[in-house]
Amino acid sequence: MADRFPLISGNWKMNNNHFEAIQSVQKLSYALTKDDYEVVEVSVHPPFTDVRSVQTVIEADKIDIRLGAQNCHWETKGAFTGEVSPAMLAKLNVVYVIVGHSERRELFGETDEDVNKKVLAVLGQEMTPIMCCGETSTEREAGAAESKVERQVKEGLAGVTKAAVAELVIAYEPIWAIGTGATATAQDAQNMCAHIRSVVSDNFGADAGAGVRIQYGGSVKPTNAAELMSQADIDGALVGGASLDPEDFSRIVNWRLEA
Repeated sequence: MADRFPLISGNWKMNNNHFEAIQSVQKLSYALTKDDYEVVEVSVHPPFTDVRSVQTVIEADKIDIRLGAQNCHWETKGAFTGEVSPAMLAKLNVVYVIVGHSERRELFGETDEDVNKKVLAVLGQEMTPIMCCGETSTEREAGAAESKVERQVKEGLAGVTKAAVAELVIAYEPIWAIGTGATATAQDAQNMCAHIRSVVSDNFGADAGAGVRIQYGGSVKPTNAAELMSQADIDGALVGGASLDPEDFSRIVNWRLEA
């Protein structure tokens, strides 16, 4: 595991208006304690319409939760109707930006090249990308899971310095386990996360391999978080549906108590 705290991230996807977002963050803060923040880092990733509201409540109430975003464009500004730039997010004190989520790749056609541009753009604004990778059930059954993930990692991180790689986050999310209720076994998740760390080490050096934090994402729940988080190469979780319930999400943050 990386020397830094594990990172538990809540990806709200297209859920919660800004009133609901404020309530959710407040309820989450009530469910967590100072002791929790001393052993784990927590981020929430609301829709763009909620980011300013969540920033305001986090800063006003001095909540020790990191503000995240779900996506961004790679350009700083321009004629890109409907897009949001990394520079805009940085001005809102966003810390983490999810890049290349499988839904962005599968539903909106994002390529490894697109993901790489976004990784570089997020780093350029002094934020940290959470770069996602993962395989479909078809690719897994065909024995192509490791090669698919290796390609995504190498191409997604092209041009990133070794030092920067050591500081960023990679999220392994098997596509077949997202929103389906299916979950990779803890051993399956560990095997792929170890493979990702090996790919990073081989391409960016041992320090980068040791430093990069690798999350698992794919139907993470309070009931399986402890087993997943106990694996040697899993440094956190990218949580979807369960992050919409502050109580469930707090239990995932407190996976040690669920063990």
